[in-house]
Amino acid sequence: MSGPRDAFGPLAGVRVIELCNTFAGPACGRMLADFGADVIKVEPPEGDPVRQMGLFAEGVSLQAVSIQRGKRSIALDLKTEAGKKVLRELLATADVLIENNRPGVMERLGFGWDAVHALNERLVMVRISGYGQTGPNASRPGYGAICDAFAGVRELTGDPDRPPSRVALATTDYFTAVYSAFGAMMALFHRQTSGRGQLVDAALYETAFSMMEGFVPAFEKLGHVPTRQGPNLPNVAPNSLYPTSDGYVLIAANNGPTWERLARAIDRAELLEDPRFATVYSRGQNAAALDALIAEWTRQRTGAEAEAAMLRAEVPSSRVFTLADVFRDPHFAAREMLVDVPHPVLGSTKQQGIVPKLSETPGQIRWSGHEIGADSRDILSEVLGYPADAIEALIAQGAVKAGDENTKRA
Repeated sequence: MSGPRDAFGPLAGVRVIELCNTFAGPACGRMLADFGADVIKVEPPEGDPVRQMGLFAEGVSLQAVSIQRGKRSIALDLKTEAGKKVLRELLATADVLIENNRPGVMERLGFGWDAVHALNERLVMVRISGYGQTGPNASRPGYGAICDAFAGVRELTGDPDRPPSRVALATTDYFTAVYSAFGAMMALFHRQTSGRGQLVDAALYETAFSMMEGFVPAFEKLGHVPTRQGPNLPNVAPNSLYPTSDGYVLIAANNGPTWERLARAIDRAELLEDPRFATVYSRGQNAAALDALIAEWTRQRTGAEAEAAMLRAEVPSSRVFTLADVFRDPHFAAREMLVDVPHPVLGSTKQQGIVPKLSETPGQIRWSGHEIGADSRDILSEVLGYPADAIEALIAQGAVKAGDENTKRA
């Protein structure tokens, strides 16, 4: 039976209580677990809704086995006083609390910042929400896609002659998870000298808005309102998606020397004398003409041929990979970005590897996501010192749900 005693890594010895659902909060907890933190996921008896999402194999959510990996699960009914008491006791032992409920929910449960700080002044509380804990929109519900629209990011996504599109992945949720983990690490670092925890307030819309870095001063100074550019990088060329005989290839030559190598690679060295393409700025202003010339060349080749020619010339390029291409590619294998993780029902699951890679204290995937409450008994016994009869009493009254410890799956 795996537990925190098996952990190693830079966060070994750090206890995290995760009171989260779906993506941003659980992804933050997963990142901390990958680097050795003892992440105790507190979920309701029915479980995190992410357990019902994504694709399934043999009744197992393949989303959950990854995003819940490395964590221990305890299922508490926080509508009961007994369940709340257990959570308070866990928080008293913890270093970090992560929650991503709508602002006000934790306060109604009795676990707002003031309450948990009074309980454990060393605790770092990471609060993830759509619009932040303050401001006129704080109480609004918000998922990553909704906050993309509010932050102006959705307006820039897609082709200019079509409605705004959505990215196929929960990008803003995962970026917010990274910001949240970063905030937790800064707060723990500060705690080393202050002895006190602090509140980390991470908002989905602010994560999205932070990616608008270059556009904010441009609007303030120039009144420039950015619009959808499709596959192009605004005001930089060549940097786009080009058609091939069997798909598409991305080519980027953002500076002068790279552009010179590209022009020679496509046997168009005369373009180097064309004043339209003489500088980074002029190439950006004449992107449509330049892209058309490059597309003439790529259309006569397969994606693999175009990519190979660009790479021989040291021009950044890649075919547009499918996941099937990723699974065949040797670089992903060499970098351990596709890892086999044992699973009691499926035998094993292929999961994405650990990011980033540390030379001295690398992370480790300890196990796939456990089933709801699979660790409830262990946590109550080992962390809080509850005797067996008290544990069974909590389970009998419904304050705690305990799963099958022998099949710790998602």
